Amino acid sequence: MEINGDRIKEKAREIGFHQVGIAAIEQEDGLENHLQTWLDAGYHGSLQWMENPKRFDVRKLMPEVRSVIAVALNYYTPHQHQEGGDRGKISRYGWGRDYHKILSKKLKILTQWLESMGEGIQARYYADTGPIQDKVWAQRAGLGWIGKNSNVITRKYGSWVFLGEILTNLHLTPDRPHTEHCGTCTRCLEACPTGAIAQPFVVDANRCIAYHTIENRAEKLPEAIASHLEGWVAGCDICQEVCPWNQRFATETDITDFQPYPDNISPFLMELATISQEEWERRFPASALRRIKPEMLKRNARANLDHSQE
Repeated sequence: MEINGDRIKEKAREIGFHQVGIAAIEQEDGLENHLQTWLDAGYHGSLQWMENPKRFDVRKLMPEVRSVIAVALNYYTPHQHQEGGDRGKISRYGWGRDYHKILSKKLKILTQWLESMGEGIQARYYADTGPIQDKVWAQRAGLGWIGKNSNVITRKYGSWVFLGEILTNLHLTPDRPHTEHCGTCTRCLEACPTGAIAQPFVVDANRCIAYHTIENRAEKLPEAIASHLEGWVAGCDICQEVCPWNQRFATETDITDFQPYPDNISPFLMELATISQEEWERRFPASALRRIKPEMLKRNARANLDHSQE
């Protein structure tokens, strides 16, 4: 069955998506191969789930798939971190309500609408919730390009976007894949305090502050990370903050759920270093930061405090 891709894009914008594009399954750009090279180098650290073979072929997620509808939501707000040795920093993606919930709700609406357009139409959505290469499909669908810091950068919103996809058995006219526009800029590589961007377009999770503050379950952070946290307790935005595309084109989101919870912009490190389970529940309701358990948050805050006194 044929459905006009422009009508799908129009509906996606009605639902509230800020960007939408379409990619065909038959792509010969080799983008998936970058993941295998990254895995072979051991740059994924303990993220074994990145090795799922389904990431290399969406047909293993949905054998009937013929097109991928890629969407993006802008989550930027103009609030700024408060500098100072007694303050912590939380990545912007975790300031407000859990993006998985916001994305999933909108994607579900679009998926159900799509399936209602005709008998036999199949659609399945992902909101950073399955083994699919979000950034690859975003680039193929023309939303933006994968930058040197490995984030998708859009011309309209910079890299402050959440990505989602709908796989469908519909044959849709694809958009033109986005071209890369980092040029000779190396600001993200130079700004990373731990040298986590091993080379342009390649991030080594083993040296990444975001990886260690969110995924590392160890009782103590590696000294090479702990000594360079610069206040970060949950994720890290340094490579995005220095990006010229973000500095020029960041635009405040119209999604109120992405506005920060009051305690998330510049929390006191001493408070986080002793946070209780009850306080953690109060501060991070329906938050993507719930992945960072209280003991991890305390560990990250203490590491900052220990090295701020040196």
